[in-house]
Amino acid sequence: MSKLKIDQGEWVVVCDGGKALILENIGDRISPNLRTAEAREHPDPLTHEQGTDSPGRVHASVGTARSSVEQTDWHDQAEREFLQALVGRLDLALRNGETKSMIVVAPPRALGMLRQAYTASVRGAVRDEIDKDLVKIPVYEIEKRLFS
Repeated sequence: MSKLKIDQGEWVVVCDGGKALILENIGDRISPNLRTAEAREHPDPLTHEQGTDSPGRVHASVGTARSSVEQTDWHDQAEREFLQALVGRLDLALRNGETKSMIVVAPPRALGMLRQAYTASVRGAVRDEIDKDLVKIPVYEIEKRLFS
């Protein structure tokens, strides 16, 4: 990967389906210095705490055939809602002038969910997307991996 360049005031959004770090470069293009502007996390309760019903059944309109309906994946749904809320926050930041552009770092699955949720302004502000899972490492290590 070629060395990324980041301007002062630009954001690096590092996230997965359950945690997000919004980092702001308070340094410059030569010497980036990421500072945590915001951290977001959503609780991830056990599946049996989220949904207790057994999968539904469907009866055919003709005959006696029956089939089951797939059970809702509550974790997937919670991840999608978390990432949609994150995109809403990024959109608000762009409208309020908190940043003009950003780099998004997320594992491929979360990146796909984010892309589906991007608003037009967020899509236009995303300068680069990096498919890596860096959300669980310290900020100085994220900075080192992206800009060194």
